Amino acid sequence: MAHKFSPEHIARLLSDERKKAVDPEKVLRDAGLKEGDFFADIGSGPGFFTIPASKIVGIRGVAFAIDTQKEMLLDLRDRNPPDNIVLLLSEEDNIPIGDSETDFALLAYMLHETVNMDAFLKEVRRVVRPGGTVLVIDWKKQKEEHGPPEEERLTEGAVTGLLEGAGLSVESVSALNPSHYRILAKKV
Repeated sequence: MAHKFSPEHIARLLSDERKKAVDPEKVLRDAGLKEGDFFADIGSGPGFFTIPASKIVGIRGVAFAIDTQKEMLLDLRDRNPPDNIVLLLSEEDNIPIGDSETDFALLAYMLHETVNMDAFLKEVRRVVRPGGTVLVIDWKKQKEEHGPPEEERLTEGAVTGLLEGAGLSVESVSALNPSHYRILAKKV
């Protein structure tokens, strides 16, 4: 069973230190998220990316905060999120939104926690419209004092292979910062 981030440590997911390492609004804009998009933050946690995404997509768009842990969604709800955020409790390989319903799916720091990555990525592909974007952000496979243990992390090459195996076309692979990489893919 893959290790899941504990809801006991939600504060870490919203910390100033995390905001210094990653500017969520810039990352999403750079990846192509725009006004009017339907955005799915799959594995949203308490909304580190969801809230900035809701600002980008605006009132014509929707930001789905999707997580398998109810505590994460309750934390986001309790912080009175914008009206265009929809909270959805999910199962790992059963995302409760329709086929091709989203323009942009984000998988931030969670793919390494997934039990059946192939089934999960096929489900992600299902909910993204043709031509839509999938952005993966995860931990570089290296030993660090913070983040998941090295043996649980995935290499960029492994993630690229998984995305392609799920029928997604990898557009770019790059470093986000010294600890994280980003992989941008499209549904063809």
